[in-house]
Amino acid sequence: MSIKSRRDFLKNSALLSISSLAAFRTNSAPRVHAAENNTLKLGIVGCGGRGCGAVGNALDADPAVKLVAAADVFPTRGKNGISALKDQYNDRIDVKDDCFFDGFDGYKKVLEQDIDIVLLTTPQHFRPIMIKEAIEAGKHVFAEKPVAVDGVGIKIIQEAGKLAEQKGLNLVGGLVNRYGESAIEVIKRISEGVIGDVVSARGDRMGGALWKRPRSKGQSEMEYQMTNWVNFNWMASEYINDVTIHQLDIALWSFNDATPVGAYGMGGRLSRREEDTGDMYDSMAVVYEFADGRSLYAFSRQIPGSFSRAHTKISGSKGYAVIGNLESQASIFIDGEEIKVPRGATSGYVLEHKTLIDAVRSGGSKYVNNTSYMTNSTGCAILGRMCSYNGQYVTWEEMLASEGDKPSDYSMDATPPTLPDEKGRYKIALPCVGMGYLD
Repeated sequence: MSIKSRRDFLKNSALLSISSLAAFRTNSAPRVHAAENNTLKLGIVGCGGRGCGAVGNALDADPAVKLVAAADVFPTRGKNGISALKDQYNDRIDVKDDCFFDGFDGYKKVLEQDIDIVLLTTPQHFRPIMIKEAIEAGKHVFAEKPVAVDGVGIKIIQEAGKLAEQKGLNLVGGLVNRYGESAIEVIKRISEGVIGDVVSARGDRMGGALWKRPRSKGQSEMEYQMTNWVNFNWMASEYINDVTIHQLDIALWSFNDATPVGAYGMGGRLSRREEDTGDMYDSMAVVYEFADGRSLYAFSRQIPGSFSRAHTKISGSKGYAVIGNLESQASIFIDGEEIKVPRGATSGYVLEHKTLIDAVRSGGSKYVNNTSYMTNSTGCAILGRMCSYNGQYVTWEEMLASEGDKPSDYSMDATPPTLPDEKGRYKIALPCVGMGYLD
């Protein structure tokens, strides 16, 4: 692809995003829906902090939306989350007792309800099959990022995305920076050549220790890992997939959503050495290579007491741009001079739901389907984990062929893919060696 055609592609994608935001500002989106009172009904699967937050974002995005069905594998936590939402949104939270479901198959029962949109916010291990079945059930979907933990999951969602297009069902992914007004503006200016040709990008996600919950008396190993899912690869697929994906996604956006041909990397555990800290790394560095010779660099770290940063730097032949996570910073630098881009007036968390809701109401004229970039960015993160773990150069095709570990079955009595030893340690991936313990 030539420099000019790359710029045209990038400019068009940014303009499309701006167009959708303009519709929100002017409230010009047509109100087309089968329900006589024009109310859209939501279902939620996964009622934790992000799930309940997504419900709030959707309700803030449109006054004619209400929640009517919910599911969570932990019924007490789920009902507490719904109760807290009801305290804030009153009768717009209308989940009757017979429309709250628990257990690992609770999501299936939500999909059987009379809902228009389902929000999928469980750990990402479960996302592919839930997206697939939601589309098959005829529901519009909001899927929190990332959308998979292995290549098999990526391919499932790609097929589900095709089916969604055939059925006219809208599918929005939770890569929130894509809906940030200042991020869109910076990408637009990059597409116009303000920093010259984009030559490389770097995504930094530096932070402190990951959270974890203590073991409870009588808790099974499966239940413990489910409550501490961010620490286990079979559910989270590393910090780079769970969180650094935001920085990778912005970088790939600036590359016209190109797909890397392969990657190599390194990582390890520098501080996570106490018991019950899961099986993931706390440090990772990855180099992604693209067919046109460009490179994308990604750095992840979760070490207590260290400095924090969450931003993407896009380097061009004339200058560079920096986009912070959730638009904490959006600036362009030319010859050392900073050109600040004002922060958007509305949260991207609200705008992503507004885009989905307006698309549903439009009857197809504002159709949205994020499958392509959300699977590309998720696949990029999975690729980074794989090459850091095995110490080899891993290609995109090898990533797509990968299949992650699964528990023996889906119940709280199941045997998860990894078990602790007598010291409470879990085996981790040791490059070029295999699985082992850190002493």
